[in-house]
Amino acid sequence: MYSRKRGKSGSKKPIKKAMPTWLRYKAKEIELLIVKFAKEGKSASEIGLILRDSYGIPSVKLICGKTITSVMKEKNLLPEVPDDLIALIRRSVLIRKHIEVNKEDQTAKRGLTITESKIKKLVKYYKREGKLPSEWKYDPARAGFFMK
Repeated sequence: MYSRKRGKSGSKKPIKKAMPTWLRYKAKEIELLIVKFAKEGKSASEIGLILRDSYGIPSVKLICGKTITSVMKEKNLLPEVPDDLIALIRRSVLIRKHIEVNKEDQTAKRGLTITESKIKKLVKYYKREGKLPSEWKYDPARAGFFMK
């Protein structure tokens, strides 16, 4: 919506939808790893990166038949605020800090407007889907709470 339809960089999923031959982990072992990392406070995206880079697991969904988020949901380890919303809130906090120092940065002000509109859209969606409570509200003053 905001990118003028340019740019295709980013990580890609494996093309082949078959079980890798080098993989030595079973579905139960992968689920235990996911639970272990979730209890350490890692988000679903961080867990996916760790499993890919350290354990050589290209796709949890291919092996287990379910996503990392669904495994976390079964074990009641999902955070109360979804990962993508937390990432947008962190970005808005960083942009606000930047604007405090650089008051005339019009590009950053536009970026903040766009980021906060994305946050509002996501909050509206998550409330409608029941993933956020209906009284949950994004407050830029308290948004620093989501920073690690």
